[in-house]
Amino acid sequence: MPKVSIYDMAGKQVSETELSEAVFGIQPNVQVMHAAVVNYLANQRQGTQSTLTRSEVRGGGKKPWRQKGTGHARQGSIRAPQWTHGGIALGPKPRSYTIALNKKVRRLAMKSALSSKVLDNNLVVLDELKLDTYRTKTVVEMLNALGCDKKTLIVLNGVDDKAIKSAQNIPGVKTTQVGTLNVYDILNYDKFVVVKEAVAKIEEVYA
Repeated sequence: MPKVSIYDMAGKQVSETELSEAVFGIQPNVQVMHAAVVNYLANQRQGTQSTLTRSEVRGGGKKPWRQKGTGHARQGSIRAPQWTHGGIALGPKPRSYTIALNKKVRRLAMKSALSSKVLDNNLVVLDELKLDTYRTKTVVEMLNALGCDKKTLIVLNGVDDKAIKSAQNIPGVKTTQVGTLNVYDILNYDKFVVVKEAVAKIEEVYA
């Protein structure tokens, strides 16, 4: 079973813990993680783009000139696609970009992403993240003490308004909760800081 150190907010090691082999100790499946990232990004697309077809553009009800005898090419409407201000041919319409991913694949992708952070020594377990007031400087000092000088994802056990707002102004730092944790965020951030209670909940859900 993977064994990791637990640190306090000052960056000092306070204890050690063994992580679940089934969640943090599997061989990462790159193909499944890629599928989960594609699924996440596709599902973020709103799909609300829309262009007007020739039947939806204003005007163009009358034939611009007679069919024969003018020397011009025959035209039926000034709102046909070849005309300036005409309708758009084969343009985008509202649609869903959702990609389905079955439950077993999603779970395997999450376990693979978590295990990859352990293998790369980018997982930091925090004893607790407790702030008495809204203070960004406190979070910055904590991250520096933990050696998290790159993009960092902080995982909380639940919604902590002081922690979230204190960290939201720090470039490259994001806070999330166990319930909203996803594969894309785990892989997108270099360091993965997890509160001890959140680790227990992750193991409870995915073990």
